[in-house]
Amino acid sequence: MAFPHQILLLAVLHLCSLSVWAKVELTMDETVEAYRGDLVQIPCQYNFTDNAKPSLVMIQWFVKAAKSGLRTRIFYSDNDQEMVDGDTEYSTRIQVNSDPQGSVLTLQDVLLLDEREFICQVNGLAAGNAEGRTNLRVFAPPQPPVIEGVLTGISVTNEALSKVASCEAQNSFPKPNITWYRNDLPLVPAQGYVNVVTLVSREPEGFFTVQSELQYKVVREDRHARFTCEVHYLVPGAARTAESRDVNITVHYPTTMVELWKESPPGPVKEGDTVELRCHGDGNPPPPFIFNREQEPEGALGSSGDVLVLTEVTRSDSGVYQCRPQDSQSRASVMGDMLLTVHYLDPVVVVPRDSEVMFKGESLTATCNALSSLETTAVWYKNGKQVGRGHTLTLADATYATSGEYVCEVTVPSLPALRTSGSVHIIVQGAPQLSEEREVELEEATGRLVNLSCEAQGHPLPTISWSIVGTQTWREVVNRASENTAHSVVSVKVTSDVSALCNASNDMGAEVKSFRITAIPLASPPPVPHSPAEGSGVVIVVIILSLLLLAILGSVVYFLHKKGKIPCGRSGKQEITKEMLSKDDIVVELQADPKAEQAELLKGANGAPKAPGDQEVELKK
Repeated sequence: MAFPHQILLLAVLHLCSLSVWAKVELTMDETVEAYRGDLVQIPCQYNFTDNAKPSLVMIQWFVKAAKSGLRTRIFYSDNDQEMVDGDTEYSTRIQVNSDPQGSVLTLQDVLLLDEREFICQVNGLAAGNAEGRTNLRVFAPPQPPVIEGVLTGISVTNEALSKVASCEAQNSFPKPNITWYRNDLPLVPAQGYVNVVTLVSREPEGFFTVQSELQYKVVREDRHARFTCEVHYLVPGAARTAESRDVNITVHYPTTMVELWKESPPGPVKEGDTVELRCHGDGNPPPPFIFNREQEPEGALGSSGDVLVLTEVTRSDSGVYQCRPQDSQSRASVMGDMLLTVHYLDPVVVVPRDSEVMFKGESLTATCNALSSLETTAVWYKNGKQVGRGHTLTLADATYATSGEYVCEVTVPSLPALRTSGSVHIIVQGAPQLSEEREVELEEATGRLVNLSCEAQGHPLPTISWSIVGTQTWREVVNRASENTAHSVVSVKVTSDVSALCNASNDMGAEVKSFRITAIPLASPPPVPHSPAEGSGVVIVVIILSLLLLAILGSVVYFLHKKGKIPCGRSGKQEITKEMLSKDDIVVELQADPKAEQAELLKGANGAPKAPGDQEVELKK
């Protein structure tokens, strides 16, 4: 609100403005930029020309409404006072600092509505007047863009454009722009292919929200495409962008190509396998399929979705299998096929069959074959050991060892699980054949037992009989037979010379093996030798013991004599009466025979009398 003296002053200034206006030079920035919420300063620099220094300078700040263009004063100052006009949106947010060179308006907490024109007016009365303008631009970057792709599938058969995705950028100032991209390439609106629908709204606070919708003609290749949107917005002194995340869309398209293959088992198929055939097309969503064999009606084979299961297949299941989408109108153009071959191996055929009889010395050729869809190999075994390879086995110059069972095993090298086997039993027929040693000679002590063994091979199985001369004591202890071998053992007691014959015979002939046993007397055990030295040692020991006993008895008698217990007479005998003896007295009678002692000492080591020289030496001792 202007005071009266101010009004008068303004009137005066207006009257003389035409002549003195040019004496003031004023400088202001054309544009000042700031983020919403910032603090911004708007400078107003002035200078009076012709060295005119007015005694009174008035400074006023105005704002201009963006829509109506009306001015509103927000600040006034002169030499005596300065004030911020009340009742405006700037009453509490501005501050003005002035000096002789200029004035600076400081605006706090910039708002979006502050984007307008700020006017600085300087009046020096007679020194002149001037007015400058600065446009304040306010910026607010948007929130990150939010993109949403269409969740339902989009069919390529749609003739009209389809909504693919939507993008939204909120709380931006000034209004941002949105650009669409496919695989990082911008999408430009084109009639019948690309269209962008944009909706801009203004929030009560002044922010802009932009919503954009991409409408697009979808093709099959878009099933892997990435769609993004990019927001372009301004900031102080620059332009920036913000990109959204990628989105994919589900594209529905018909099947144009079908493939059929064997899922399992891996490798070649053999009879008895379970086979899975899988059908796959390039359509989306995948359609159900119909399976059939070539030249057979459609749907004759049951299936589950895209898989056909054939259990326990046989060679008759071989052939060309086909599949096609269930909703396909053109069977020939959209169909997959494959050839299934079921391999087989028939039971083996061995010739001769079962068993074959051949004569000793003959030759035989056996064959082994099995019908198969693949190449086969054959191996012959006897008793678990390999005896031949190939489909033919030749047995030449047969012996009894040739007899036995021959097993032929046929396999398929490229498919080892296919195998079969057969056998033939070979019987070699001939007269008995004994061991190489036909005559055996033995020596044995009389009374001993001897075992005689006889073994013969032949077919029919030989019969063994014994003929034994020279003893009545013999018996057969072993009698056993195998397929073509007979074995007999007899135990013979040798009482004299023995002659034994082993006779092996069958319908084809006979052979004999002879044994001759020569009896020798049984030797008596030799006498045990006697050593003279052993007898002499015994005698010497006896003599020494006798002498020791005599010495002990003599000592006892001498002791008793000293004690007066034994009186001695001339005869060398002392008789002791019963009355003179006490119960503790010991009675000892010692008799010596010098001749007997001398005779004992004169004996030799074997008990014979010693030689005169030896006797003499012994007596001296």
